[in-house]
Amino acid sequence: MDELLKELSEYASAECNVPMSAMTTLRIGGTAAYVVYPENSLALDAIIRIIRKHNVPFKVFGKGSNMLCSDSRFEGVVIRLDRYMDSCYFEGTRVTAEAGTSIIALSYEALKNGLSGLEFASGIPGTVGGAVYMNAGAYRNSMSEIVDSVFVYRDGALEWISADECEFGYRSSIFQKHPDWIIVGVRMNLKEGDPAEIRSLMDSRRERRISTQPLDKPSAGSVFRNPDEVPAWKLIEGIGYRGRTCGGAKVSEKHVNFIVNEQHATAEDFLKLVESIQREVKKTYGIDLHMEVEKFNWD
Repeated sequence: MDELLKELSEYASAECNVPMSAMTTLRIGGTAAYVVYPENSLALDAIIRIIRKHNVPFKVFGKGSNMLCSDSRFEGVVIRLDRYMDSCYFEGTRVTAEAGTSIIALSYEALKNGLSGLEFASGIPGTVGGAVYMNAGAYRNSMSEIVDSVFVYRDGALEWISADECEFGYRSSIFQKHPDWIIVGVRMNLKEGDPAEIRSLMDSRRERRISTQPLDKPSAGSVFRNPDEVPAWKLIEGIGYRGRTCGGAKVSEKHVNFIVNEQHATAEDFLKLVESIQREVKKTYGIDLHMEVEKFNWD
């Protein structure tokens, strides 16, 4: 056992040489040198201190549902919070959840408590931390509308910061500017609602997702952010890219703003298809399409 793995193992379950394709919904990515699963914030603090002592990079993963990992090996530590740091607490209309909590599971817990506000997230296959990091949203709602404050590990200390300090924007937050900050927990304000109405809305949206999205194939969700002028899918449809392939990557025939891993796609396959779409949309419409999916471990 090498020294870094030995030290990490003192504070968390730790593994080495783990394929990132096994940690992302797209099922693409090279190998991560180390992966750790801290059980609490004390262990997380110790892990970060060890990582910094050894001067190696790190990345926090949730469900890996919005990530395009490169095919290259990551010579660093992936920190996964979704195995243990997934508790949630309800107090009136306020809910506090650890960053590793499934946002889908949390939306159903809110339903059980007769609370509305998380219906839009009932189909987002990520964690609470990842949803805040991306200011995830659907059906014209987003995390920024319900977040009260975020429990953050930064500069060796844990502290609550207000939603105003998070600089939420369309699929963006301050955390994207500070990759060394780690979201540990989130406090959200919901509102009382009729459980029957909440369930009905969640059910109807689930049926809509099943009928309109390629949920049966590996993907990273919507690939492009919607420009102000027109939804991204209309632009992709307009350039005739429905069903277009590059290697094992394919523009979904069911929803053209999804690129699916059709057959053992590489990260390069995926990115080449993304760039081809961007070029054609720019050429045809004069509009720049920007990726919503986060690229990780690229030069």
